[in-house]
Amino acid sequence: MTVVLSPAHVQDIADLRQLYFEVYGHGYPVPLGSDPVVMRRLITDGTAHWLTARTYGGALVGSAVVVTEPGSRIGKLVGLAVHPGHRGGGLASRLTGAVCEEAFGTGRLDSVYATVRVVTAGPQHVVVRNGFRPLGLLPNAVEVDGCETLALFARYADGVLDRRAPVAAVPDGLSALLSAASTGVGIDYAGTRDAPGRNAAGAEGSAGTVREAARGTGAEPIELIAAPGFVRRRFLELFPEAGDRFFPLHTPNAVLAAADGSFEAYADLDPIAGSCALVAVHPRPAAVAGALEGLMATVTRAGADYAEALLPLADTEALEVFLASGFVPSALYPAMRRIHDRLHDYVVLSRTSRQIDFRTTAVSPLLRPYLGAYLSAWTSTYLPLHEVSR
Repeated sequence: MTVVLSPAHVQDIADLRQLYFEVYGHGYPVPLGSDPVVMRRLITDGTAHWLTARTYGGALVGSAVVVTEPGSRIGKLVGLAVHPGHRGGGLASRLTGAVCEEAFGTGRLDSVYATVRVVTAGPQHVVVRNGFRPLGLLPNAVEVDGCETLALFARYADGVLDRRAPVAAVPDGLSALLSAASTGVGIDYAGTRDAPGRNAAGAEGSAGTVREAARGTGAEPIELIAAPGFVRRRFLELFPEAGDRFFPLHTPNAVLAAADGSFEAYADLDPIAGSCALVAVHPRPAAVAGALEGLMATVTRAGADYAEALLPLADTEALEVFLASGFVPSALYPAMRRIHDRLHDYVVLSRTSRQIDFRTTAVSPLLRPYLGAYLSAWTSTYLPLHEVSR
């Protein structure tokens, strides 16, 4: 059946909510498909590109959105939904292509990313057909129908990847991920060498010394303040310049503070989705060295079984702290952040308190190098060589 694509309007909200319910039931963890206040804001405030698909008879049968925020030059493809009765005809791909073309057509975006469910291979094929490249896997990232793994993909504006800033050295725990990205994105990281490990004082040391210093005792008390208005005001006081904060499309609603005042970690905590994004740490990301065990325990008690951090590929000190504290390199986002005329690579590191089960995932061939890289990194983190060899 032929459908017509058109921008979403406020009067579509009731039909859109019904569509998301018919596609996802009560398990859809994103307010875009369920909260009319959020939906109205996205439709009217100019930060989202939202297309709907209707039959000639007027039935709303599809939806896709690219959300953006001022200044970051990054968009996110979300809310892709096609009514069960209209699948199999390419509508999901058509919606994806159209909404991305509209978003890139403004000239204000360098990339658009998507986190794709991997319970079936279909969503992966949809984004790949529309120019998205695989960036990694996020195991146990969201609670939908149970705990699910997501795949990260991104589509770039023309010429963006050619303006990447080179990175001379990275911790050796990232080598498998860089190799996977070389295959998946087509970037040559052959010139990026392994950086020597450093201890908590900044001096070079063995991997074991770095790991011991970063993990700490885990006994340091962490205070959780979940007061969104206060947290946002405090966040902007500590990070007044836009260049000092970078975690696109995430707004902190909680702060995890060391009782001794040594750091404040700002988080986007979502107990419904069971996830937590560590948006920023004051005074610097490496300040959480020795406290990440306590921080993770606090996050888990707050209802998030999954936590992730986004760090510059060039920030070796912070990367070593998180790697040594049980965070696993999960995805690499090349050319994520524009600073002047250069674009900088970022790494997503994740940690989950639940058992990871890949048996129900449909990992496409494009994602298999990332699965191998994740398993290699997880094994080296949680199964030391002397344990494996027994």
